[in-house]
Amino acid sequence: MKIVALSGSKIGSKTRIAMNYTINSFHEKYKDEEVTLLDLAEYDVQFSDGRNYLEYEGDTKYVIQTIMEADVIVIGTPIFQASIPATLKNIFDLAPEKAFQHKVVSMLVTAGSARHYLVAEQQLKPILAYMKAQIVQTYVFIEEKDFYRKEIVNDDVLFRIDRLVEDTYVLSETYAKIREAEEAKYGF
Repeated sequence: MKIVALSGSKIGSKTRIAMNYTINSFHEKYKDEEVTLLDLAEYDVQFSDGRNYLEYEGDTKYVIQTIMEADVIVIGTPIFQASIPATLKNIFDLAPEKAFQHKVVSMLVTAGSARHYLVAEQQLKPILAYMKAQIVQTYVFIEEKDFYRKEIVNDDVLFRIDRLVEDTYVLSETYAKIREAEEAKYGF
């Protein structure tokens, strides 16, 4: 199983801190699984211009191709101005319409206000559903107060991240078995 952890912003540290903990949790629980971190702060991704994702080169092609080859995607995003960052939206624009078909996608959201949970519900989930993702319905919402000196200090948040990792993995395994059973019906 290929797991991609996508940190969806070029600035800030809180989302990356949460994604690092998430990756470590995957490594501890599922040692044999391949986990790749794509931190958009580390890549020079071009703005989408409508081309097929395979026509891009460099970092843009690498990031999108890595996402397209994944079985599981964990999206980490901060909320800026009551919206997802443009860098994350650009990833969705670069990918084809059915980019997340047969992929399990879960989310971690970092925000400065408790009201920003609505962004995941009213912006992120609809985009993922449109792109045909199998969405892990629960997500981890982390507020400013849960961080101190570049660490997550709220044990409940850490517990919820561990649970998200487990839920994501279980849903992915379950979905793969269902797909295998459906494909076996055709007898090819």
